[in-house]
Amino acid sequence: MESNKKYVIGLDFGTDSCRALVVDVRNGHEMATGVSFYPRWKAGLYCDAHSNRYRQHPLDYIESMTEAVHVALSNLADGEVASVCGLCFDTTGSTPALTDSEGMPLALQPEFSEEPDAMFILWKDHTAVREAEQINALIKERNLNYLLYEGGTYSSEWVWSKILHVINTNVAIKNAAYAWVEHCDWMTGLVTGNTKPEQIFRSRCAAGHKAMWHESWGLPCAEVLSELNPSLAEMLPHLFTQTHTSDTVAGTLTAEWAGKLGLPEGIAVAVGALDAHMGAVGASVAPGVLTRIIGTSTCDIMVAEKTEIAGRCIKGICGQVDGSVLPGFIGFEAGQSAFGDIYAWFKKMLAWPLKNIPDGEEKQKVLDGMLVELTREAQAVEPSEDSVVALDWMNGRRTPDADQNVKGAIAGLTLGSTAPEVFRALVEATAFGSRRIVEHMKRQGLRIDSVNAIGGISKKAPFVMQTLADVLDMPIRVVRSEQTCALGAAMFAAVAAGIYPDISEATKHMGSDIEAEYQPDKKRSLVYEKLYKKYLELTDFTK
Repeated sequence: MESNKKYVIGLDFGTDSCRALVVDVRNGHEMATGVSFYPRWKAGLYCDAHSNRYRQHPLDYIESMTEAVHVALSNLADGEVASVCGLCFDTTGSTPALTDSEGMPLALQPEFSEEPDAMFILWKDHTAVREAEQINALIKERNLNYLLYEGGTYSSEWVWSKILHVINTNVAIKNAAYAWVEHCDWMTGLVTGNTKPEQIFRSRCAAGHKAMWHESWGLPCAEVLSELNPSLAEMLPHLFTQTHTSDTVAGTLTAEWAGKLGLPEGIAVAVGALDAHMGAVGASVAPGVLTRIIGTSTCDIMVAEKTEIAGRCIKGICGQVDGSVLPGFIGFEAGQSAFGDIYAWFKKMLAWPLKNIPDGEEKQKVLDGMLVELTREAQAVEPSEDSVVALDWMNGRRTPDADQNVKGAIAGLTLGSTAPEVFRALVEATAFGSRRIVEHMKRQGLRIDSVNAIGGISKKAPFVMQTLADVLDMPIRVVRSEQTCALGAAMFAAVAAGIYPDISEATKHMGSDIEAEYQPDKKRSLVYEKLYKKYLELTDFTK
C-alpha cells in the first residue's frame, strides 16, 4: 500500500437519512461524517401507515446524498478531498423502483412525479401481502426450486411481490414500466453513468436474497413470471442473468457527479449491497459470529464456510447466498420485522392524549422524555413467571418463516398492569423473538459462538441490550463504530480502489473494535426460560 494518505467514502442510505462516512484506509479511522434526512420522507409524503404503504422519492436520495457528502467533506482539512480514491453504497432492501428504458425511476418523469407507485418501495412496505401469497402458492404448486435459498417462503417485503402489486393495481405505471432496479444498484449506476437496465451492475447480495436469483438458474423463468402477470415476463429480457459481489469495481465516478459531490473525477465505485450485510462487514463478521443490526427492525447476518454448509438449505430464514456478505463465504440473513418500531408505537399510543395540545417546547419535552421515563420504571420491575407476556409481530414476522399476516399480542393483563410493566413486556418480546431466531438457526446446524450488535438501539438502550443478553443467555458485544454499515461499504470501496487485495485484508486494517459487552444475569435468565415458554405458547395461539 502506498504510504501517502488515502481516504474512501461509504454511503449508507437508511430508512430516514443518508450518511456519508470518510474513512482512512490505513487504520479505519473515521475522519468525517455527513448526515442528511430525506426531506419528503420527513414530511410524511407518499406514505400511508394504515395501508402499510411506505414510498420514497428518488429525489430524496439524490438531494440527501449530495448534502451528506458535502457536509462530510467540509470537515476535512484543506487538500484532503483529493485523497479520496473510492466509494461504495449500501441501502435498505428490498427497496425497488420501476424504471424507464434508461433505468430512471418513473417518478423522475413529470407525469409521475407525485405518483407513489412510481417511486422506490421501501423495505417496510407491506402492500404486497396478497402478491407474496400468490408467488408462494405458484412456486409450491409447480414444485420449483426458486425458494430453496429464500428460506422456503417469499415475503411481501421483497422485490417480485412489490413489483407485482404495483402492476396489478396501477395500469398507467404498468404500461410505462420497462424494468425494475434495487436502490443499491441504482445509486451505483447513477454516479458511474450506467443505469441502463440491461447493463447496470447488479448486487449479488440484493438479487440473491430478495429476487430469487441463483447462479444455477438466474432469475425466475418467463413462464412462471407470465403466469403471475405477463408484464413481469416482458421485463425479464431487460433485467439480468449475472450478479456481482461488492469487491467488484462497477465503474468510476463521472465528471458530472464528481462536480455535484465535490469529489475527484474517476475514483473507483464498488458494487453496492444491502445495509445490514455491509454492517456485518464493518463489524468484522466471521464464521460463528452472529451480527445483529438493531434499529427500527432487526437484521441478523452470518457467514459460514462452504464446506460447513455442504449444499444444505437453511429453512425459514430470509436467504442464504454465496458471496452476499463476504466473497467466498455463504451469507445468511434473518431478522425481525419490528424492534424499535414497537417501542415507538407504544410511545405514540401513550401520547394520544397530547394530540390536541399545540406543538411547543413543553409538549416536545414530554414526548422526548416518555421512553426515558418508561425505561427507568421498567428497569425497576423484576421479571417473574406471572409477568405480562407480549408477542413482537406488530409488523408481521420476518423470521422464522416470513408471514406478514400475523399480528402482535399482549397477554396476562390485569387491572393492576402498569404502562412500565407493559413496556417491559414489549422489550422482552423483542428479545424473545431474537432468541427464537437464534434457536431456529442453531437447530439447523449453524454455529453461533458469539453475538455482535450494531445499530442505534445497541448504542442508546442499555436496558434493551441487557434484557437481550439475559434472554439469549449469551454475552453481547457492541461494536464501537457509530456508522458500521457505512464503514463496511468503505471497506469494499478500499478493495475496489486497489488499496487492499480483498475484503479480508481490508478488515484487518479497517474493522471496528468492541466498545461494550453485556453479560447475562443468570438469575434473570432462569426466569426468562419460563417466560420464553409462555411466549412460544402465545405464538402458537395467535398463528
